[in-house]
Amino acid sequence: MEVKMKIKEIISEIEKHAPLMLQESYDNAGIQVGDVNQQATGALLCLDVVESIIDEACERNCNLIISHHPLIFNPLKSLTGKNYIERCIIKAIQKGIVIYSAHTNLDNAVGGINYKLAEKIGLQNVQHISEQIETGVVGELTSSLSEQSFLHHLKDIFHTGSLKYSPLRNKDVKKIAVCGGSGSFLIPDAIALGADVFITGEAKYNDYYNVENNILLVVIGHYESEVCTKEIFFEIITKKFPNFAVHFSNVNSNPVNYL
Repeated sequence: MEVKMKIKEIISEIEKHAPLMLQESYDNAGIQVGDVNQQATGALLCLDVVESIIDEACERNCNLIISHHPLIFNPLKSLTGKNYIERCIIKAIQKGIVIYSAHTNLDNAVGGINYKLAEKIGLQNVQHISEQIETGVVGELTSSLSEQSFLHHLKDIFHTGSLKYSPLRNKDVKKIAVCGGSGSFLIPDAIALGADVFITGEAKYNDYYNVENNILLVVIGHYESEVCTKEIFFEIITKKFPNFAVHFSNVNSNPVNYL
């Protein structure tokens, strides 16, 4: 049975879970390109919008692309196709495709990206790391693990080419703090909560020094820490519109390669 709805109905459902008012001041979440009043033919879910994602949407008859990272982040002074962002915009407009992004509003939402990461790791009693900052969560493993066992557990879960981590503390770990993307600013809060491990997608060189022996810092990669946003979008849409065509993109848009 064909499901008929406008694209704006799907976007409205996402924003019930991740309201735009939750985004950070520097962000540009929301509609990036296109007419949301057109009938939706299908949705393609991705982390980043690149040209091959636009092509895939066309091949799959999807006129809605939902990404985590906004395609348009900085103001445009011209639209000539001189870089991949402009080429994606031009191609999306030509093909009648809407591009929508839920970024820091999804990061900050209850049940958002950090809760999904906690679920994948197997954490219990999950709560925000900081009362002042809604990004980042902390929870506990069902039982303690050695640091090495936990690191191998993370590598398997997130399918990462490598893990970067600070010097081992030679202690079992149980209380785990998590923040997807670039979350190293929360390290002091995680330490104050008594977390054994802080997991994030990116960190600076000095962060590995600054934790000293207070916590184990583990960096899994920005892409690896946020690609699960596709699963969040899928769950939101299919719960409300179970017969609507929703697809995970098959394109690996991770710009970081491992040797």
